[in-house]
Order: sequence, then structure tokens, then C-alpha cells
Amino acid sequence: MKKKKLLFTTMLAGLLLWACSEDFTEKPAVGALSDAALQNALGVDLKLTAAYSAMDGERISRQGEGVAAGGDNWWTDVVSDDAHRGSTDGDNTALFQVETLDWQTGNNWFLGRWSALYGGVNRANAVLDLINQIEEGDFTQQEGEAYFLRGYFNFELQKFYGYPSFISVENLVNTEFNQPNPGPIWAEIEADFQAAVAALGDDIIVGRANAWVAKAFLGKVYLYQGKYAEALPLFNDVINNGPYSLNEQFVDNFNLAGENGPESMFAIQFAADDGRAFNGNGAGTLNFPGGGPLETCCGFYQPTQDLANAYQTDGSGLPLLDSYAATDVANDYGINSDEPFTPHTGPLDPRIDYTIGRRGIDYNGFGLNPGKEWIRATFGDISGPYLPKKNMYQADEVDAQRGTGGWGSDWSGINYNVMRFADVLLMAAEAAVEQPSPNLPLALEYVNRVRNRAKNMNYVQTVDGTADAANYQIEPYASFGSLDFARQAIRFERRLEFGMEGHRLFDLRRWGNAMETINTYIQNEAEDFDQAGYDSKFGTYQPRHDLFPIPINAIDQSGGVLEQSPLWQ
Repeated sequence: MKKKKLLFTTMLAGLLLWACSEDFTEKPAVGALSDAALQNALGVDLKLTAAYSAMDGERISRQGEGVAAGGDNWWTDVVSDDAHRGSTDGDNTALFQVETLDWQTGNNWFLGRWSALYGGVNRANAVLDLINQIEEGDFTQQEGEAYFLRGYFNFELQKFYGYPSFISVENLVNTEFNQPNPGPIWAEIEADFQAAVAALGDDIIVGRANAWVAKAFLGKVYLYQGKYAEALPLFNDVINNGPYSLNEQFVDNFNLAGENGPESMFAIQFAADDGRAFNGNGAGTLNFPGGGPLETCCGFYQPTQDLANAYQTDGSGLPLLDSYAATDVANDYGINSDEPFTPHTGPLDPRIDYTIGRRGIDYNGFGLNPGKEWIRATFGDISGPYLPKKNMYQADEVDAQRGTGGWGSDWSGINYNVMRFADVLLMAAEAAVEQPSPNLPLALEYVNRVRNRAKNMNYVQTVDGTADAANYQIEPYASFGSLDFARQAIRFERRLEFGMEGHRLFDLRRWGNAMETINTYIQNEAEDFDQAGYDSKFGTYQPRHDLFPIPINAIDQSGGVLEQSPLWQ
């Protein structure tokens, strides 16, 4: 099993150290250690470690669906055009309702993420409160990390729900958790990341924030608000002066060999071991093949045909920006594994086969994917013929990366990159074209750095290692001839680069085209699979779906202090 210094403590340690309730509306429980015993450098470090550990959503007394609590946000992809929930339609009705847009304010998936994020906010506040109580010593770095974490958790709350409450240190000290939510908390989030930038050092400490990471997140917060002029200088500083770079191999962002490499800016540090532990990715336990080479569970999180189609190229190595959905990548939907099938022969972006598991293509070193026999869903379910790959072990890393959870589930040790350097490059490209005076050459340079990495990386090979597994063709753009073309190319590149990484829905929402994109995708997917009644299972994406509803449980527990967001009233 993977041996390394873990960022996360065990849940027992977290319980001993945590002197305050992490739930949004409950008064704190009595901890085993007093505040006085923690008023020292060790105490600060322990509480800070507990705050980092909230990144994975695993904690005592969490509410809602536990699988929804994790920081990889995989389940939000099933609302987008990137992924299906997978498995059978009757398995986990609440997530089926999320995918099919039948949203209820009592859905426990919405509550699971809400509860986990406020747990993180309160842990970060507890660090700041403890530092305030210590009269001697320099805790500037730790304070900066706590501000960074509070900014991160609140940013997630903001982009998920739109109208969260801001819980301050004073609120935590006075157990005043029932705070109103009159509007967005962008100003508070900006202030936290600005404080983090000012306090943090530049050195890379694995699993921890530094000033470069804080600048990148502050830029991302500006980007989400359309403050492109404020965002671009921050991104440029990170790109030109920071210590990060692209991995030579795209796949190294998703395996043990490349873990915490030069592209990994801020990652949840997962680890696997021989027994049940909370250091693995418990929130990803559903997302392995329903059977497959390791007899895993549970067949959730299947890439869509629409995503596969996006990886088609035009014969000159460029994506089909306007027409990718007009033709389909050949798939084995409706074809059993003992029936003949020929994989797609047309030109493809090579990132497809590090993102999507396709029949007839090597599956992470386990041999040829046989298709249907590795897919749990029936042909009548919302699922399709594909498997996820970025979250799945490499065959030669199973012993190091595969852990055990309850009911025989897999708790993967594969780190999740909350932000990687490619993200900064593409956010900078976006900010460059959205300036009052667009800088198209700079945007082109940044996009092509990402594309050239994909061009020059090692491609997935045939099982015997003698040739490329498919007809891979990818080239950089020669130019961005117009603002509209540049904007379209950058947005498309984000999908190709970050497919199945939990970003897609939030990108569509902030671009303002989620409703059009997702409703069109639902119709196209129904036509692709030619399944009777497929599209009738879905509702219609409406403006209110641009935010997840604030959980009714939280509103009720607040005694009415919390109000539902306007889109869901």
C-alpha cells in the first residue's frame, strides 16, 4: 500500500481535536482536549490538519448523502453533458433525480455537500480562533492557510448554492451558526484569498496551500464574477513566475507515478491501506466498473456519448467545434461482449482514451475493455457503453492505490487535483479574450501549451505495444482569427482537458449557456442510443437549475433564519 506522510488524520484524531460541532445549526459538542491544551504550535498544526482533512468530506456527524460530500464533485458531472449517473435506473433514486432534473429541496445529495462544506468552514474558523488566543509565536503561515481553506469552502458553497450564509470566527465562538443569507458572499471569499496571498510563503509543501495557489484561486474567484481584468494578472504571475508546469504525460495527473508532480497545484491527498480507513477516497466508491477486471462496484459515473463525440478531430488535428455532435464515435451500445464490434477508425484527440473507457481499447493496463460485460447497467437504463478512466487504478499500481471501505467498497488512493496548472493556463486564456482589449495571441499561446502537451505525450497503445490504439490526430491552433472563435476554442478545450474531473457543470453555468447546452445534449443522447422513452425520463433544464437548492433540512434547522435561494422559492 502507498506509504507517505498523510495530510489527513484519522477520524478518531479529528474527533479528539475538534472542539466545535461541524454542523451548521448545532451547538458544539464537548471535545476531549481543552482550548488551553491546544494553545501552542502543535495544537495549531493539529487543528489546521483537521481543517485540510475536511476537503474529502469525511467527518463525524455529517448529514445527507456521504458520497456527495467529497471534493471531487463527480456527481455534478451527471447533470452536465459529460457523464451519466450510470448503474441501473433504480439504483440510488436520489441521484437518478439529480441527473434527470427532478430536483427536490429535500434531496440528500444536496444536503451532503452543504453539510460537508460548512464542516470545513467551521474547522478553518476554529484554526483562526485558536491563533487569536495565543499571545506568543508567529503563526502567519498557518493563519494564511486557514484563510485559504475558509475561502475555498465558501467558494464551493457559493458556486453550488448561490446564497450561502457567511459564518465568521465570531459566529463560531458565540455558537451563532444560524446566520441569514441575503445574497452572494463574493466579497468575503475575495477577502479570504487576499489575506491568504498576503500571509503565505511561496514554497511548495505537498498537500498545503502556498501564495501561488492562493493567487490562482483568487483569480478563479474573479473569473467566476466576470472580473477578467483583475483575474488575468494573477494568472499571468502564476504562469510566468510560479514553480508549476505541465506534466509531460497527461496521464500522470491521474496515477501514482505522477502524484504531486509539477502540474499538481492543490490536491486532496488520498492514500490506500490494507484495512478500512478514512484516508482513501470514500466519496468515489461508486465509480468503478460494475464488475470489470477487479470485480469492483458499482458502475456509476459513465461518460456520455456526447463527451466521446467531442474528442473527434477534423483530419488536421483540430476539434469539430461546431459539428462534433453531428457524427458519433463508434460505440458498442446494444452489443453484447460476445458479439463482434469494430472500434472507431476516424481521427480522435488522444486524450479520449485516458478519459473514457471504450470497448476494444486497453483499459489502464488491464487489457482490452470487453464492453458490456464490464458495465452493470442494462441497455434500457440511462448509462451508455463507456467507463470512466481517470479515477480508476492503473494495473501496475493496484497494490499501492486500492483500499477497502465498508461493504467491500474501494477507497481509492488516487489523489484528486482540485487545481492543476493546465486549469490556470486555460483560465488565463479565457480572461485574456474577455478583456476590454482582448489579447488573442496570449490566449492562443496558453491554449496551445495544453494542446501541445496532448500532442507530444505518449498515446494509449495496442495491448501488444506495437502501435497506437486508435487513429490519434491532434495539432495546435495556427491562429485565433476572431474573438468569437477564440472564446469557442477555449471553452471547448476546457472540456477536452478536464472531462470527468467535476468542472463541466460549473463552467456551463458561469458561461450562461447551461440551459441550451444540456437540453440539446439530452435530445442528442436519446437519438444516439435510439432508446425508446430515453428522453422522457428527463425533465427540462430551466434557469433555476443554474443553482442547487439550499437543502430544506438546513432551512428547517435554522428556524427560518436561512431562506431558500430566489431561483427555488
